[in-house]
Amino acid sequence: MHVHCEYRHMCSMKRFDPFLMALICAIILASVLPCRGQMQHLLQQVVTVLITLMFFFQGAKLQRHAIIESVRDWRLQGTVLLCTFALFPVLGIGLHLLFKSIFPDALFGEDLWSGILFLCCLPSTVQSSIALTSIARGNVPAAICAATVSNIAGIALTPLLTGLVLGHVGAGHSPLESVLDVAKELLLPFLLGQILQTWVGPIVRRHKFLISFTDRGSIVVVVYTAFSSAVVEGIWHRVSLAHLLEVALLDSFLLALVLFLSHATGKGMKQSVESSITLQFCGSKKSLASGVPMASVIFPAGSVGIIVLPLMIYHQIQLFTCTLLARHYARRPAIEENASSHS
Repeated sequence: MHVHCEYRHMCSMKRFDPFLMALICAIILASVLPCRGQMQHLLQQVVTVLITLMFFFQGAKLQRHAIIESVRDWRLQGTVLLCTFALFPVLGIGLHLLFKSIFPDALFGEDLWSGILFLCCLPSTVQSSIALTSIARGNVPAAICAATVSNIAGIALTPLLTGLVLGHVGAGHSPLESVLDVAKELLLPFLLGQILQTWVGPIVRRHKFLISFTDRGSIVVVVYTAFSSAVVEGIWHRVSLAHLLEVALLDSFLLALVLFLSHATGKGMKQSVESSITLQFCGSKKSLASGVPMASVIFPAGSVGIIVLPLMIYHQIQLFTCTLLARHYARRPAIEENASSHS
């Protein structure tokens, strides 16, 4: 019953996702009324404050003992990290080289390719990875650990990988400078939240709207600000509807590849069904919540809008596809689950 209730909740979210609608409205508003000059500068300051609060509250909420308990399955946790930070970048680079050699002029330009490669360097999601693993009757404690560790590791690994994969980061930034920038704006608030967890943690866990407001609110404001700069730079003259469709198809192909390879890896490692589900869901996700703030720190303001477009499209595709997959796993007979746990 619990599984079906969660699934119905996810399905209703897919039919009408207020967060997705807010992002679409932010893009439309930025396209019609982009912020400029002093207003843009003010919004960028607001974004910095919201992102700082978001990572501070995440640090205050995260309970250290839960992570220590779940990290014991180092083979599973290590494989999730390899999928997220090694398999994805390798596939991204391979697809870039392949499609550029086969369709040198047919596909979109380097700006959107940079967005796809940046997507490949991002950490896993937290909420949806855990929710989908729960719906699919997977290893939920391991999913909590994997998603959380992935996000913490991503603070250092994402800017470093982005610099290596793209060959450049932002306006003259080296990978090390980007790591330091992200650490200063994201890691320090997170660590401060951890330090003050004894006092702030209970308040944050009791008032979940604090995380929801700073998390989603910061992303909506970042998207509006980023697309305002992109519109001023002429983004809609460079990105057509056909380009967006091509990005969606490439995102779908990338997701399908990772889902297949992570499933095959779980079987090859002789993981239980529950742990294989965790590997598949946590290893295939990419975090919009972490990706948009990181893009705003790593890339110049004028290019953030086009960089996060592939991520926004991938975000919706991964939720829809993995919800269907979780429903499929939830229907498996209990005898299979029991057998796997004794193997």
